[in-house]
Amino acid sequence: MSGLREKMWLIIAVLLVLSLVTGIVFLWIRLAHLQPVEITLYDPKPLNSSENISIGGAVVRPGIYEAKPGDTLTSIVSAAGVSDNADTANIRIYVPAKSEISQPQKVNLNRAEVWLLQALPGIGEGRARLIVYYREKNGPFRNIDDLLKIEGFGTSVVDKIRDYATVVD
Repeated sequence: MSGLREKMWLIIAVLLVLSLVTGIVFLWIRLAHLQPVEITLYDPKPLNSSENISIGGAVVRPGIYEAKPGDTLTSIVSAAGVSDNADTANIRIYVPAKSEISQPQKVNLNRAEVWLLQALPGIGEGRARLIVYYREKNGPFRNIDDLLKIEGFGTSVVDKIRDYATVVD
C-alpha cells in the first residue's frame, strides 16, 4: 500500500511541475507580445514658433499652445498638465489635411478661469490674473480690445490672442 501511495505522490508532483512549466511558457509567450512599439518619423520637421498645437482630453489646461523653437510634443503636453486619470499609454495625435478648415478653440474672456486664460499665447499666470481682476472690478469685456485698458497689455499681446479669444456674456 505504501508503494501505491508513493507512486500517487510522484505522479502528482510530476503533474504539478509540468503545469508550472506550461504556465510559465504560456505567460512568457503572452508577455513577449506586450513590448512597447517604437514609431520613428522619417525626416521629422522641428517645431517652430509659427505652429500652434491644440491639446484636449485628460489635461489640466486644455487649449491651443504656441510652439517655441526647441519645443517637443512632450514638453507641450507637460505644459498642458496631464491629469491623474489620463491614459498616457494611448495618446492620440491628429494632423489635419491642408484642405480641412479648423476653427481654433475660443476662450471666453468673460468666463474663463485663470488656468484657461493661460492657454492663450503670451498670457502667463500674472496676465491671466489681471484679466480676471479687471473683469471682476469693471464688469464683462465688450470686445477684445478692452484688454488694452489693463496695464501691461499692449497691441502685440492683444493681437496674439485675437483669433483665440471671444467676449460672449
